[in-house]
Amino acid sequence: MGTLLAEALLGADFAHPAIVRAAALFERTDGIVIGTPVCKAACSGLLKALLDLLPQYALTGKTVLPPATGGSTAHVPAIDHALRPVLTSMGAAHIVPGWFTVDKDVTLGADGTATVAPAAAEAPAGVTDAFSAALHARRPPRRGRPAAAPASTA
Repeated sequence: MGTLLAEALLGADFAHPAIVRAAALFERTDGIVIGTPVCKAACSGLLKALLDLLPQYALTGKTVLPPATGGSTAHVPAIDHALRPVLTSMGAAHIVPGWFTVDKDVTLGADGTATVAPAAAEAPAGVTDAFSAALHARRPPRRGRPAAAPASTA
């Protein structure tokens, strides 16, 4: 989505071009990955500020994947207890199970590329597969092409 200016978020500048662009991106997408570091059992303040500046039902009809990182596995419930209720209140149609990894398992290279430790890297594949499947299941068939017939169970 690009970089949002902290001043626009913290100053609640609804008309700032970066906020307007972010709202437009949310509006025209079917699926959204809303990731956050977890601190004190909650999502980041900047994420919360962004969500506060979006229209009340900006997630209506959307499929959402909520990954998170934190200092220990004690923060795992933050996805379901802090983030999921906000996403639901914004109208998300489907929130796939989130993914949490301990921040020590994620390292940043000199070029800014994130690397997840091999032991922690298996879980995201399953979660992103579920997100992809949920998006695919929600999309209507393309016009001009017949919908696939259901598989027979006989």
